[in-house]
Amino acid sequence: MSATAKTSPCQPRKLRDVTHWDRETDVVIVGLGGAGACAAIEAADAGAEVIVFELASAGGGSTALSSAEIYMGGNGGTRVQQACGFNDSTQDMVTYMMMAAGPQADEAKIRNYCEHSSEHFQWLVDIGVPFKDSFHEERAIMCLTDDCLLYTGNEKAYPFAQQAKPCPRGHNLQVKGDNGGPLLIKILVDNVARRDAITIEYETRALTLVVDDNDAVVGLVVRQDQRELNVRCRQGVILCAGGFVMNQEMVRKYAPMLAVGNAPIGNPGDTGTGILMGMAVGGAAINMHEGFISLPYYPPAEMTRGIVVNDKGQRFINEDVYHGRLGAFVLRQPAERIYFIVTVEQYGDYEKVSYLGAPVAGTGESVAELEDELGLRAGTLQHTLAVYNEDCARGVDSLYHKAAEWLTPLEPPLVALDITPGRGAVVPYFTLGGLDTLPTGEVLNTQGEVVPGLYAAGRTACGVVRRAEGYSSGMSVGDATFSGRMAGRQAAEAPRH
Repeated sequence: MSATAKTSPCQPRKLRDVTHWDRETDVVIVGLGGAGACAAIEAADAGAEVIVFELASAGGGSTALSSAEIYMGGNGGTRVQQACGFNDSTQDMVTYMMMAAGPQADEAKIRNYCEHSSEHFQWLVDIGVPFKDSFHEERAIMCLTDDCLLYTGNEKAYPFAQQAKPCPRGHNLQVKGDNGGPLLIKILVDNVARRDAITIEYETRALTLVVDDNDAVVGLVVRQDQRELNVRCRQGVILCAGGFVMNQEMVRKYAPMLAVGNAPIGNPGDTGTGILMGMAVGGAAINMHEGFISLPYYPPAEMTRGIVVNDKGQRFINEDVYHGRLGAFVLRQPAERIYFIVTVEQYGDYEKVSYLGAPVAGTGESVAELEDELGLRAGTLQHTLAVYNEDCARGVDSLYHKAAEWLTPLEPPLVALDITPGRGAVVPYFTLGGLDTLPTGEVLNTQGEVVPGLYAAGRTACGVVRRAEGYSSGMSVGDATFSGRMAGRQAAEAPRH
């Protein structure tokens, strides 16, 4: 190999070009976030020697930046669900998550996740993750108390509630405030550090994979202290390097619809390197066009009683959905403006507690006045509100099926917020595409065959989550920790070579 050739994740190193190995181990893991930490713990506990290479100076990844709600249930319910009076059916959980993923759903992966979800809860408890046996009833994006259980998605909203019995599955760690991510990572990394079979190398960048003449992955090239090192793996490499939300070029290429977002959710290492390395050795990248995109319109929960309309003055969604589903539906609208309309009372604490930050587009002492301020055709909003208020009086949303508990007639004075992406509202986003894998973590090529020696988990893999419109908070951390465990266990079972 030329000494001047730049090492690229898109160009694997050939085994025949490796003159010596600087390090050797059973399992190599790229990334020490939620997925990488869980992969390391499981691999070590299954008897493998493990080296974890982390780009940053400490573990964490995007999991550390999250609220660390973890989506779990099924099998009659976790300990917390049962203590709070909820009996969660595995089939209801499967049905809900299949609906959430839509036509892109990987049924085998979803079933594996649901069938082992309560066991995953117990595994987390056993390694020291604290969960309080309490239920947070208020509609919220995240739980700021130390309560555990809450509804975190579309479980109670149409059309999901009509197919799967609603059940809260978001499990918040027993910690006050938005501090679940740092606590979870601390517990996971402490568990990693306690295992003699695991070595962690911080401030080390993974550069590319090493493959033999049969295209099997046999090692990894890293850069540490300005030196390139060849690392041999006897059993496999597990890519847990995050997604590609911080790589604007990849976002434009693969998921251009995310370009309307203005608040990327991720860590600086979410540059797609793991995905590119996997693709370079034949791994199939799937669902790359999809991402989570949101308009976080609650809290306050009272905002749910309002309506969302386009610039024709028409509703297009039931407003009791999860904020990610609203974001996805907004992007589909052939409209130049989208408005959230509430009463002055419902607006209430919006400016104090909202994450949305959408500007006021208009107010009105009458519907006609608001209609005029928004530049809507005369009568359009008046008709929409007349129909909506009639439905509220009957307790049935005949057009979009908002749940009866949120149906309150909208009487002036009214406030309209401009929630059009690009007009001032906060629009968070992250990627949902990644390497195609088996439920057990092996990376697949475009023919559906296993790429020997290569595994992926977390956001580097395409997991159980596939679309914003079906997303529930907790699915990312749930999938990262669970898929990391699956990949770690599977890699440790591979024959040594």
